[in-house]
Order: sequence, then C-alpha cells, then structure tokens
Amino acid sequence: MSSPAPRRSRPASVQGTPQAARQNVPFFQSSSAVPNGNANGNANMDISSPSKQASVAGSTPRAPPGDSSPIRYASSSSPTRAAANGDRQPDVPTSSSGLFVRSSRSSAPGTSGLNNSRRGDIHSDVFGSTPSRRRRLFVDENGVPVRDGAPSDPATFSNLDPNTSEADAIGGSSTRIIWGTNISIQDTMSTFKEFLLGYQKKYRMWADGATEEETSEPGSGGNEREYVEMLNHMRQLGVTGLNLDVRNLKAFPSTVKLWHQLQAYPHEIVPLMDQAIKDIIVDQAEEEMNRLRSEQQLQRAQARPDSSMPAVPSSETNGHAEQQSMIPDLVQEAETKVYKVKPFGLDSSVNMRELNPNDMDKMVSIKGLVIRTTPVIPDMKTAFFRCQVCNHAVNVSLDRGKIAEPTRCPRQACQSQNSMQIVHNRCEFADKQVIKLQETPDSVPDGQTPHSVSLCAYEELVDVCKAGDRIEVTGIFRSNPVRINPRQRTIKALFKTYIDVLHIQKVDKRRLGIDVSTIEQELSEQVAGDVEQSRKISEEEEQKIRATAARGDVYELLARSLAPSVYEMDDVKKGILLQLFGGTNKSFEKGGSPKYRGDINVLLCGDPSTSKSQLLKYVHRIAPRGVYTSGKGSSAVGLTAYVSRDPETRQVVLESGALVLSDGGVCCIDEFDKMSDSTRSVLHEVMEQQTVSIAKAGIITTLNARTSILASANPIGSKYNVNLPVPQNIDLPPTLLSRFDLVYLVLDQIDEQNDRRLARHLVGMYLEDTPENGNAQEILPVEFLTSYISYSRTKCQPKITQAASEALVSAYVQMRKLGEDVRAAERRITATTRQLESMIRLAEAHAKMRLAEEVTANDVHEAVRLIKSALKQAATDARTGLIDMGLLTEGTSASERRRRSDLKKAITDLLDEMTRSGGSARYSEVYRRVSEQGSAQVEGTEFAEALRSLEQEGQVVVGGEGPRRNIRRVTGVA
Repeated sequence: MSSPAPRRSRPASVQGTPQAARQNVPFFQSSSAVPNGNANGNANMDISSPSKQASVAGSTPRAPPGDSSPIRYASSSSPTRAAANGDRQPDVPTSSSGLFVRSSRSSAPGTSGLNNSRRGDIHSDVFGSTPSRRRRLFVDENGVPVRDGAPSDPATFSNLDPNTSEADAIGGSSTRIIWGTNISIQDTMSTFKEFLLGYQKKYRMWADGATEEETSEPGSGGNEREYVEMLNHMRQLGVTGLNLDVRNLKAFPSTVKLWHQLQAYPHEIVPLMDQAIKDIIVDQAEEEMNRLRSEQQLQRAQARPDSSMPAVPSSETNGHAEQQSMIPDLVQEAETKVYKVKPFGLDSSVNMRELNPNDMDKMVSIKGLVIRTTPVIPDMKTAFFRCQVCNHAVNVSLDRGKIAEPTRCPRQACQSQNSMQIVHNRCEFADKQVIKLQETPDSVPDGQTPHSVSLCAYEELVDVCKAGDRIEVTGIFRSNPVRINPRQRTIKALFKTYIDVLHIQKVDKRRLGIDVSTIEQELSEQVAGDVEQSRKISEEEEQKIRATAARGDVYELLARSLAPSVYEMDDVKKGILLQLFGGTNKSFEKGGSPKYRGDINVLLCGDPSTSKSQLLKYVHRIAPRGVYTSGKGSSAVGLTAYVSRDPETRQVVLESGALVLSDGGVCCIDEFDKMSDSTRSVLHEVMEQQTVSIAKAGIITTLNARTSILASANPIGSKYNVNLPVPQNIDLPPTLLSRFDLVYLVLDQIDEQNDRRLARHLVGMYLEDTPENGNAQEILPVEFLTSYISYSRTKCQPKITQAASEALVSAYVQMRKLGEDVRAAERRITATTRQLESMIRLAEAHAKMRLAEEVTANDVHEAVRLIKSALKQAATDARTGLIDMGLLTEGTSASERRRRSDLKKAITDLLDEMTRSGGSARYSEVYRRVSEQGSAQVEGTEFAEALRSLEQEGQVVVGGEGPRRNIRRVTGVA
C-alpha cells in the first residue's frame, strides 16, 4: 500500500517552501526498520541508494555495508560524482513519495503507485515531479524482488525516524546537503523560488552594462517580472515547459551559486527547479480558485433577495454542490502535470571535438548541423510482469539501463519459478529520438574530417529539429558502457558518449531566417518563454529596418552591401539579392491545388577569375540552411539522398543529401559544368517540382527539396566564345538551362578604364582604412543586412495587384513580339511561360525588398529589366544580334535552324541536278559547288552535319571512303 495523502501546509518563512510537520515518508526512504521507529512507516516504500545521503554537521555519512562498492554503480567521471550518473537517479523530491507538501494531492490512499508521467531527459520515474535518480529494485539470490535492501546505518540522514515529517527532513538544518555535492535541498528550492518571483529585467540589463537611469525609463521594461508572467501563461495554457536563460541566474544577485551548481550538478539541480516551479504554479492555482470563489459569493450575495437571514439550500437544490461544480479544480489540474525547466544560454558553447571526460555529467552547450534523425523510439520506463499461474502482477522500473526480470512470483502463496511474463501493453514508454549532430563546415579545422555526436531527445523535444537545421543544444554529456556481445555482460573498456538534450535552439545571428512560406509552421503549442526559430527583431531594430526601407535608394544600398569586396557587377548582385528575398510559395485551388515555387534559381557562367565563387561563398555564409558543394566532388546520391545502414539498429535508413539539407535555404553549387550527366539529371525535378523521388533498397518516398539554387560554371575552353551560344560554351543541357530564372554571363573583357578602376579597388582593400582610400559609398553591416532580409521574408508576403497583373501581361506580350521578323519565315522564341513565372517571382521579391504588402507596376518593370539584361547576354544570337530563347531551350537559335534548313535544301537541289541521268556525285564536288552558290562560306562540319541529317531522313546515301566518297540521291522520296 502507498502512503496516505498528506495534508497541505502553508509556507512558514520562505514562500513556497514547506515547513509544517506531519507524519509521512522521510526524505530518503529507509531501507530497513529503525529499532526505535514507529510502526506506521510505509512497508512498501522504495529502496534508496546511500550514494546521495546528506551530511549532518559534526558527523560523516557512512554507506551501508556491501552497497558502497563502486562496482554497484554505473561509471562516472570521478568516484565522488558517481551518484550524478544518469543511469540511476537520486531519490529527490517526488509527489508519489510525499516528500514535498505541494505535491501531496496527487497521492491518495490506495493508489497503485504506478508512475504515469516522468521526465525522460534525466531518466526520472516519478509522477508529478522530476527526481534525478530512479528507484532501485533489490532481489534475493533467487531473483525475487524484496521490500528492503541491505541494512543501513541508522545514524545517516537517509535512515531518519519514519515518523519524521517532510518539512523537518528538509527544513531542520541548512547544512544538510546531497552526498557528493554542495547542494542544499532547502536553499536551492527557496533560492530558485525567490528568483522566479523576484527577477526583473533590469538585473540582466545591468549585467549587460546598462545604467540605472536607462533601466528606470518608462519604456525600458526593467521592472517587468518576466518569469511571473511566464508561469501564469503556463498555468492558463496548460504548458509544462519553462525555458530558463541561465544568464539571468548569473545576473540575479542571490542565484550566482545556483548558476554554478546548475552547470556542475544538473542531475540534482534540475529536478529541484522542476518542483519549485510546480509549487509556485499550485500556489497561483489556489489564489485563482480563491478569487473565483470570492467573485461567485459576491455575485450570489448581490442576486440574493433582501433578507436578514442567509439563504438555506433546500433538498431539491444543493447550493454548495452547485457552487463547487462551477469552479474548476485548478490545483488538482496543476498537481497532475509534470513541469520541466529547460535551461539554455550558457556563457560559451563547446566544440564537439573538445568534449572530454572532465565534461561528464555536466551541462554543456554545442552547435552543429543535424544530418540525421531517427523515427520515434519507444523508451521503456516501467515494465509490467504478470504471473501465468496466479495472475499476480508487479511493476519493475528501469534500473541503470536495464529491467530486472523477476525469476519467481513474489506472491507468498504462489512462489512459482519462471512464471513471470511481461505484458507490453501495460508497460510505460516514453518518446525518444536519436539525433546525429555534425560540425558545421565553417567550424571544421583545415585538413580534418568533421566530428559528430549523438543526441537523445525525449518527449516534447522529439521532432523539434530535422536534417539540415543548424542548432545549438544544451544538455548533459553522458557515457554508457558498450557490450562486446549483446548476449554477454562483458563490456568494452571504451564507453559510448552521447548528450541527453534539455533544450534545442534554432538560431544563427549571422544567417537569414527561414521563409515561413517555404517551411510550414507546425501548429504545436508554444512553450512559455520559447526561443523562436527565427531571429528576434527588437523594436529598435524594426524601426531602423523600416527607416531603411523608406529610403529611395534602398535597392542600390542593399545591392552594394551584398559582397562589397566584389567590384561592380551591379545587375548580378541585384539578381542574387532578389534570390535571397525570394518570391511567395503559393497553391491554387482552381488547378487542383498544385504548388508553385517561389524560389529563384540563378546561374553565373563566364570566364575564370570573375568573382563567381566569391559571390557563392558570401551567399552561403548568410543563407539559411545553406549547403556549399562542388560539381566535381558531388554525386547524384550526395545531392539527393543515399541509403545507409544505421550502426545501432542495423536497419536501412535514408541519409539526406545536399539538396534535401538545403530545404528552405540556398544550395550553392560551384563548378556546375564539371558535374557528370547522371548527377545533373537529378536536378531537373528539384529545380521545378522541388521534390526528390527515391526508390531504392525497398525505400520508396518523396523528399522535399524546396531550395533556391545558385550555381556557377566555366566555359569549355576556359575562355567564353561570344560567337557560340551558351549551351555550346558550357557543357549543360538546354533543358537544365531553361530552369534557371536568371542566367548571367560574367565575361572578362579588356577595357583600360574599367581595368584601372578594378585594380585600384583591389589594391585599396590591402590598405588601411583612411578618409583618403576609404569607400565613399554607404555599406550596411552584414548583421543588419541579414536582419533586414530575415524580417522581410517573415513579415512580408506581397500580393499581386490588378495594375501589376496588367503590367506582367503587357511585358510578356512585348517580349514575345521581339521574335517577329517580317523577313523570316519562322518566328524566334524570345519568351516562354517560364519567363513569365520568373517575372512574377522577381516582382514579388522586389516588393519584399521594399517591405510592401502589394506588388506594383514598378516592381514588374524592374523584374523585366533584370530578365532582359540577362537574356541579352545569355540568349543573344551571335549571327543576328537578336534575343532568341531557343539558344537556352534547344541549344540552337531560329536563324541557325533556318540556315541548316536552307543548306539541306541546297544540297538536295544540287544533287537532283547533278544526278538527273542517274548515278552518284562526288562528295568533294558537291561541297565545292554548294560553297560557291551560297552567299556565306559553308564550313565542312556544317556540310557534314547537313548530309548526316539528310541521310537519317532517307533522302541521300553516302558511300565510299576518302577521295572516292560519293553521294547518291534516293529517288521516290519527296
């Protein structure tokens, strides 16, 4: 049987700290009967380990015989801190044991004691509270669970009189500390409650260097009690997690010691903080219920008829029951929840390659890139065993990472051997997920491979992040022994390390925020005080951003600030700038709800040493979820996804490639022309449908790859030939080129004046900044530029107006009219529907840049200008000087196709004339006469290609070799 429900007592001296004495289970439950103890102690109390006993002034605590050996404990970083190991947690405040008065309402006489909720990140197994050590199950030599363990010393704190009240156990002396630490239970809880109720923002502002005058200003908010508001929101919204910035603990005068203890002993401090939060929320719930009762009584008094006698409820109407039914039991609702503190904001983050044994069981903070997340894993916390003979059931909790299965029925009347069988649907499980975190590419030292570490996320932190996220994790660095063989108990000398996650933060101040129209926002509960995934913009920054957007030259200013070390290339920078802003992802119900991409793809192609790679590097540094890769070092599976085998579960899993990791960001691909054909073929689906379809190793799925692609390519001969179209200069298929919204030619042209300005710009970068050689033009800092772009991507989703739609239609029609030529029989293709969609995306991005809510005609005009400037370079026919989209879509222009058709017709007419009497004509003679008839010289390759085309059509037959080569006309073919 469990202990009876204790009565609640009000705090005596410290608010929220229980002081009233009552009879219940002591702090550390006894493992054997005390000779002079009262018989009212709980016979079924759990056995606690002496590793966390408290020391009394003047005496040294001693562990019981046979239980102090280090063999009985999991490995830790030092013998004195063995108790802090997460595989077996200390018996700290629990609601089921009745230690804290605040949590006593959840325990009622006759309850089974089966724990329904627990905190998984520190492996606690209590209901209503969060201890940092789980209970231990003792068995005899036959494997039968026993109630009491080895007899312990009655002089230790863990073996007080069972009649000692909980308030006396924790409040009798402040010198009582948890064994192996300097943590006082009473002082820790009272100090943290004082912090939650008394902390004001001015303490943090003072720590950051603000003066008292600045904090006392009306608009500064220095007197706001931040955590009191958070706790109220948690109680009202039913949220159980409180995100705690530990820098606030450091700034608050009375919690500096607690700040050190939290980082050194997180297993012990975090559960005490959880209980303190629960105490305060229960107090708030009581105050709210009292307020509701007072209001209800006042309303009843006002509605009562004037009479000197109070109203007496009749048998038909039970007034008291009706009154109680109208008021919800807020206290009981708060008692049944498990409140958790999630600390974050350590002074410095540790590089994962610098983690060492000194960090074991301590709180650490690391940054990295998520490369893989496992599905949700059920993590067993309590096993339910039932006897197959007598149906007697017993619950066994997880003890140091394993379940001790009973070998005999514990019922005295049964005692059947090997009759206990586990019942899975009666066991308790918690959600668990293993996350693989890797060093970011910019933090890896030169010449070394990136390190990785495994993270274990529990409960509400499951599925918070996904592959490609750059996160900062706060957790407890732990180690586990590894068995040589799963069927043997022998373990290896090397331990496996991992981090139990307490808090995950997705933010990088030097990078852009994720576009809300690209990444769907899950409709999950917002945790009180949660750190947003996107960057927080203060009111001052927002005013500065609005003021910058109101400037008339904001477009040129932002373009200058993008890669300021790159000289000129204004149109290229403007195109990349609009790519960073991006269009709006949308879906139309009219067409069956297909999704239309808002991401803009840009290709830079041209001569070497023209700053193409430098632009890509700059964009990669500030782009969200960006991945930088090179064409020669990339494979098809490396870009999309590849199948591997999980080292732990040995199951086939899908690893995300560069394009999938860039979902919601920008993927920079250098040396685009060096890619193999099989690698480039996977980009067709990604660039238009923005998905990656996988069907390999029994895995058939479609992954999202909603990414913008910024690529650079070099010409075939290391020098761009202006007389040849882009597909012939760069080894790229026309179908892939047509998927780029903007194709810029970056050519190295010889111009003395331009070369002189460029040389002065490069030399000036090596000189000290002085008024003489400094840049006279204003350039925005990279932090403000990223803030500006992130703010616009988050806040602005412009809509196309009627005037803008008319301008788009007019611009598209005008671009199509450029293909009209009265002298030619065929019309050139100067624009396709892809150019129209590109204009829409660029116009939306230009409106975002202005922080506008609507797309105007001016935005459309700028988008058309950018597309035309790119087409003039990339899609201009070298023979005619006119724009022809056929160069990008088909690889040949309309004039080139007409020239080939005329050449084939001339060859067939000449063959009809030369072979009128039958026979064949010599190859060299036909080539000579065709060249003489034409107005322009016919190249030998053109003549051979035309003959090959005629031969495929079945109009001619080419025979012979060398000088005897001849051409015969096939008759009867039209």
